[in-house]
Amino acid sequence: MGEEYLFAAVTAVVVVVLLELFVLRTGLFTRPAYWVTMAIVLAFQVPVDGWLTKLDAPIVLYADWAVSGVRIPWDIPVEDFLYGFAMVTAVLMMWERGRQAREQA
Repeated sequence: MGEEYLFAAVTAVVVVVLLELFVLRTGLFTRPAYWVTMAIVLAFQVPVDGWLTKLDAPIVLYADWAVSGVRIPWDIPVEDFLYGFAMVTAVLMMWERGRQAREQA
């Protein structure tokens, strides 16, 4: 059972969370709008990712050695959710940091 994608996805989540909590400190995690945004992302990610990764007719294939094999719901690799969280959160943190910098200038 592979774990390369799982390791990379978990690492991305940890780095993004630590970056927010100890470096950027944008307050993103305390805002209801952030969590609503993440719910919207998830609402679109599940059907699209589920369609792309369904095991009976996959469009996107993962090497067995690269993923953990844990798939929820509709055959979506759990790593996709972790990666998606890290990617969207990192973009929103940078956006917020840029906004704060413009306001200070």
